Amino acid sequence: VFGVLGAVCRYNGFSIFSLVRYIKDELLLVLATSSSEAALPSLMEKMEKAGAARSVVSLVIPTGYSFNLDGTNIYMTIAALFIAQATNTDLSIADQILLLLIAMLSSKGAAGVTGAGFITLAATLSVVPSVPVAGMALILGVDRFMSECRALTNLVGNAVASLVVARWEGELDQSRMEAAFRD
Repeated sequence: VFGVLGAVCRYNGFSIFSLVRYIKDELLLVLATSSSEAALPSLMEKMEKAGAARSVVSLVIPTGYSFNLDGTNIYMTIAALFIAQATNTDLSIADQILLLLIAMLSSKGAAGVTGAGFITLAATLSVVPSVPVAGMALILGVDRFMSECRALTNLVGNAVASLVVARWEGELDQSRMEAAFRD
């Protein structure tokens, strides 16, 4: 995640590490609640203080909370493949691609509450009948920790998206962003 988002940040003139330092309070809140929705208001405020126009922030971040769920998508794809491998289920390339596509689509319907990704995974697994839904018991014990990882990834992805879209639209004050990242 840091590789891809870091490259996107670097291409757009800022560092992912500076951004993570800047939104550290929101990251800690997300870590405590396992839900990126808890940090929505303060993330929007910080993105505006970082130089992104209010019009861009108020469109990109709420939309991102519904459609830019990178962490949930990655989790569902990897969890489904793990369950298939752990239950010794052979998946053809077509089945693997189908799982990826269904995970991409169904992650858009995941609610912003703790554990929603786990429930959405059950719906995703039911699409490929060769993968046993009962295999979800294998990951139930670690889902709380995975929920925190999903939420953190979703938050960072939405922060990056707001700054990148603001830059593309010419609505990012680069000097304000650099000053905010320094403080």
